[in-house]
Amino acid sequence: IEVSPDTWRNDISRARTFCYYEEIEHLFKNGLIKGGSLENAVVIRDDAVLTNEPLRYSNEFVRHKILDIIGDLSLTGKPIGAHIVAVKPSHAANCEMARRILSQMRKPKQTAETFAPPPEKERQANVAVEEKARESIVQDGAILDVNQIMKVLPHRYPFLMVDRVTTIDGNHIVAQKNVSINEPFFEGHFPNHPIMPGVLQLEAIAQVAGILMLKKAENIGKLAYFMAAENVKWRKPVLPGDILTIDVELTKSRGKIGKAVGKCSVDGGEVSEALVTFMLIDSEA
Repeated sequence: IEVSPDTWRNDISRARTFCYYEEIEHLFKNGLIKGGSLENAVVIRDDAVLTNEPLRYSNEFVRHKILDIIGDLSLTGKPIGAHIVAVKPSHAANCEMARRILSQMRKPKQTAETFAPPPEKERQANVAVEEKARESIVQDGAILDVNQIMKVLPHRYPFLMVDRVTTIDGNHIVAQKNVSINEPFFEGHFPNHPIMPGVLQLEAIAQVAGILMLKKAENIGKLAYFMAAENVKWRKPVLPGDILTIDVELTKSRGKIGKAVGKCSVDGGEVSEALVTFMLIDSEA
């Protein structure tokens, strides 16, 4: 669509924001939808659309994403003449694009002032604009050690259930947990017969799925909250000395909600499996 005063007024500005039903409680509790209602927003629940009136356009959600892009890029403070192609855009990605545009705009001035420091006030403004967003280390083909994993996940000993990520490919990830006799849970589960608790295998699946969700730029810095587990099966005990391999496939990612199928195995033999659901939230929430 070509943006003009007419197309803005008739084709874009009336497109309402939308969210998934599963997100409403989180948004409400954190004061993120204080002015939201079915008068100015659309709620999606499974395949149903909840609204006080029919959709204003057949592709109203797409048009609202266009509206978001226009609003976020206006933060550059300059008119932009460009052909924009966006795939699953978000405010975080849009604003990062605005920052990079500003960075390119300032390069000629910075080059000219290489040997002449700008005034202190202007220098501070440049630092704020030029600050680079954190880039995710979770990329296809990457292998992550435990130090890199701790830069992505907030979990720490004794609740970090991932020691190494060996495969990241699209919506698929494989990780490992080295099960040591020194694990604190073995002291009581069970004395003289140590077995890794099944719920901690579920937690390992959820943590690995969370790593995969954080591959998206807009999810960097968020936390993955474990919400539900379905079709859980435990097949064999996991013992001290085992290397637990956690294989996870992301099956659904809508907004902040993700679903994944996870399987744990030892020496190629499956020991547990589950379908897990989790939600991403801001780490400050």
